[in-house]
Amino acid sequence: MNRNKYLFFLLIGMVGMVTIPACTDLEVAESDSVVVESSGGFTAGNPTDLLSSAYNDLGDWNDQANLYSLYEHVTDEMLPPTRGVDWGDNGVWRTLHQHTWDATHSGILNTWNNLNSHAYKCNQILASNPSPEEAAQAKFLRAFYMYHVMDLWGQVPFREVTEGVDVNPRVLTRTEAFDFIINDLNEALPMLPNQGPSADIAVSGKASKASANALLARLYLNKAVYTNATPEGPYKFENADMDKVIGYCDAIEGDGYSLEDEYFTNFSTSASKEIIFEVPTGSAQNRWFMTLHYNQNPSGWNGFTTIAEFYDKFEAQDQRIGNYPTPDGTEFSGIGRGFLIGQQYNDDGSILKDTRSQLPLVFSRDVPLSGAATEKGIRAIKWHPSNAGQIILMRWAEFMLDKAEAMMRKGDSAGALALVNELRSKRGASALGALDEPTMLDERGREMYWEGFRRVDQVRFGTFSDTWSEKTVTEPFRVLYPIPQQALDSNPNLSQNAGY
Repeated sequence: MNRNKYLFFLLIGMVGMVTIPACTDLEVAESDSVVVESSGGFTAGNPTDLLSSAYNDLGDWNDQANLYSLYEHVTDEMLPPTRGVDWGDNGVWRTLHQHTWDATHSGILNTWNNLNSHAYKCNQILASNPSPEEAAQAKFLRAFYMYHVMDLWGQVPFREVTEGVDVNPRVLTRTEAFDFIINDLNEALPMLPNQGPSADIAVSGKASKASANALLARLYLNKAVYTNATPEGPYKFENADMDKVIGYCDAIEGDGYSLEDEYFTNFSTSASKEIIFEVPTGSAQNRWFMTLHYNQNPSGWNGFTTIAEFYDKFEAQDQRIGNYPTPDGTEFSGIGRGFLIGQQYNDDGSILKDTRSQLPLVFSRDVPLSGAATEKGIRAIKWHPSNAGQIILMRWAEFMLDKAEAMMRKGDSAGALALVNELRSKRGASALGALDEPTMLDERGREMYWEGFRRVDQVRFGTFSDTWSEKTVTEPFRVLYPIPQQALDSNPNLSQNAGY
């Protein structure tokens, strides 16, 4: 070999680069990857194909593990019970729920590697002579991936494509990462398409002005968290930041997004006026496999449940608590939508039995974290197997609530209450008489349960260190995850988060 080239998949901060040596006669398909020389040179790839691959990376959100579990299993709305040997998995689920994870947790490592490698791919796109719109999409995606790294770990490794394998990625502090992400989005906005709701996944699965405004609203709503001297708070929410949240939410509404009349339309194949950005590839099937019982149709993995105290936050007439359509086989299966509790049914309306116990399958309110019987626990189904749509990454109801929260934090309680009650009226719930932080957090839970937002909300509202279910640990430092040990070993620029 007269030059040593590497076809590589970058895992920033974990091992710097995982390299696969290649002989000089190996032809590299640059539409699928880029070539980087060990000395730091860079050969551009095909930006269009790389961008398509970067969008495919959003398929991480289809999984029930890793990224999704870091946002949901650690909260007060989801429980991962072990049933016999099922879902034991060396304790990866239990330790998340109990807040006893450490730097060797496989889900933390996998998510760190995936998000950072996805962000780096966007650097490659930007260095491959993209069109102005392709560059804007790459910047949005880079911002989206880096946002999650910043949120989960509080520090973000960053490597330029021209840097060689021997260069340790520099590390952005949380505040530096916040500013970097904001800058990416502001630069991307002018070149992103201006579009409203669409039933075409080629539209709703791509970055737009609305999705950039949505991410900016999330960022400024949580700015007090991301720029605080101590990650665990207390947090001070500035009026100027809340004004920005309101402005970005108004811009989204101006693009034509509004609430659906029927809540579960959002999660179906029917066109929805709420969906701003969704996963463009793959299937939502894990969202029902992860919770349905073995004997339901389709057969599930009999896994995750909600907690009875969370279920009790809903009124009986609230659309969002769910429904059991007549199981006549014409439109729906015997599986209900929303929370599944009590007797379960076959598609023909007959009583469903648990073949292991030969007893009627009745989902109970109570469920232990360990040693749970197969029927224990209330299940939740948003993406129904009969007509599931794509996994939603952004929808209007979230930003309607973001606007209401920003108004509340500014002192406009009356305006915030009116907005929340507008949402509740659409969902069939009764009007609230007053609004405070606990009530607002509850409403966000009712609207967005099991969609991957609860951890962020609990951190911002200061309840993440509370106790619930079988979670008794109250260590405030767990608002951030530990940097994976392999990342620390490979990049001396990283430092472990406090408490680990």
